[in-house]
Amino acid sequence: MKTKVRIDLHILQTVPPANLNRDDQGNPKEAIYGGVRRSRVSSQAWKRATRMQFADQIPAEDLGTRTRRVAGELAKRLKACTTLDDEQAARIGSALLAPVGISAGKKAGATAYLLFVGNGQLDAIVDLVAGRATELAAFDDAALAEEMRALPIAEQFRENHPLDVALFGRMVADIPALNVDAAVQVAHALSTHATEAEFDYFTAVDDTNEDDDPGAGMIGSIGFNSATLYRYATIGLNQLHHNLGETDAVLDAVDAFVDSFTRSMPTGYGNSFAHRTLPSLVAVVVREDQPVNLVSAFEKPITAPQGGIAERSARALATEQQRSVELWGDKPAHTAFAHAFGKDTEAELAKAFGTSVTFTALREGLRAQLQGYLA
Repeated sequence: MKTKVRIDLHILQTVPPANLNRDDQGNPKEAIYGGVRRSRVSSQAWKRATRMQFADQIPAEDLGTRTRRVAGELAKRLKACTTLDDEQAARIGSALLAPVGISAGKKAGATAYLLFVGNGQLDAIVDLVAGRATELAAFDDAALAEEMRALPIAEQFRENHPLDVALFGRMVADIPALNVDAAVQVAHALSTHATEAEFDYFTAVDDTNEDDDPGAGMIGSIGFNSATLYRYATIGLNQLHHNLGETDAVLDAVDAFVDSFTRSMPTGYGNSFAHRTLPSLVAVVVREDQPVNLVSAFEKPITAPQGGIAERSARALATEQQRSVELWGDKPAHTAFAHAFGKDTEAELAKAFGTSVTFTALREGLRAQLQGYLA
C-alpha cells in the first residue's frame, strides 16, 4: 500500500447518571476544556472495554492476553497437552521465556511488567516443546536452558499477531524487537457540554435488624455525572496491514474494531447505575491525508435551551466537519453516518458526512472502500 489511509470514527453517545471511569478519589474523571469542566472517560478505559467486546465475536485463540503471568500461561498449556505435573510444567514454562530476555518480576513465575501476547502465540511456543516435554523435564537447569536457546521462541512473539495486539500495539521497553506499533489511536471521551459532579448518598439496611435497632447497616456515597460524550478513534490502515499482512485479516480487524468500539461501554459501577446505552451518531471518514479529531466543535460548550444536548452536538459536529473541509481543502475519500435523530438534523449531517445508512450498511460500505485500497 503506497497511499496513506486513515479511518476516523466520530461518535456521540449520551450516558445517564454514571461513574464510568473513576479517578483516585473514586469520582468520575474530568477535564477542563473550553474553560469549563467536562466529563471525561480515559482512552485506556474505552480500549479495554473494546477488547472485552471482541470476545463476543472473535474466538479466544485469535485474541491476546495482557498478563504478568506469561510463564504461568505457558505452564498451564503445557500441562493440558502433556503428562507433566505442576512443578515440571512451571519449570519448563519459565525456561521458555529466559532466551527472550523478558525481565522477571518479584513474584515467582511473574514478569516485571504486563505483556500483551497472543493466545495463538503462546500455543505456538508450547508446540515447540510439547512433543519432548517429558524428556526436557529430566534435564538439569543448564541443559534445559541450552535447549531453550536453540528454539525460535522470540520469533513466535514477533509473528502472527492476534487482532487486538495488531490494533493496540505492544511496548516492551527493554526488548525493542518485541514492540508492535499500534494501528489505532483512541482519544479521551469528553462531554460536549459543561458538567458538575454529583453525589449519590445511600444507605443499606441490615435485614436482621430488630425493631429497636432501626439504623442503617451501611452508609456511603458514590460520585456520578451524566453527559453526552464525543468519542473519537482513528485507525491507520497501513500500519494495520503491516501488522497483519493478509487483506482479509485487515478488513476483519477494521470491522471488528468499528463494531466493538461503537457498542462497548466501560463497566465502572455498572450494577449501581445500569448506564449502558448505544450511540445516537456514528460517522466514519476515510482520509488520505491525516487523522482529524473534531473535538474543536465543542470548544464552546453546547447548551440546550431546546432540542436537547445530543441533537445540538450533532449539528455542531457537522458544522465543524464542513468547516474543516472548506478551510483545508482535504475532501475525504469516503464518508457515511448512522444516526438516531430527526429529519432536519439528518439533513445537516448529510452535508458533512454523506449518506445516512444503517450501522450494518456503514460497516459494509467501509469494508468495500478499504478493499479497493488493499487490492
